Amino acid sequence: MSSTQQYLLDAYRARQLGEPAPGTHESRVVREWRERRRFRAVLAGRRLRGGPRLLPRRRRSRGPGALG
Repeated sequence: MSSTQQYLLDAYRARQLGEPAPGTHESRVVREWRERRRFRAVLAGRRLRGGPRLLPRRRRSRGPGALG
C-alpha cells in the first residue's frame, strides 16, 4: 500500500468517526514550535536568524563599472 493510499484510508476512517483528518493541525504545531524556539533563543541571548525582517535591507553600491 502506498503512502497516498494509507493517507486516504486514514482520512476516510477519521471522517466516519467524526474526527479531524490526519495532518490537519501540522502547520499550527510547526509554527508554535518555531515561535517557542525563537523565544528560547531570545532568553538565552542568542542572535535570531530568519523570520520576518523589520527593517529593509540596505542596498550595496555596485561600484563604477558594474551593470544592472
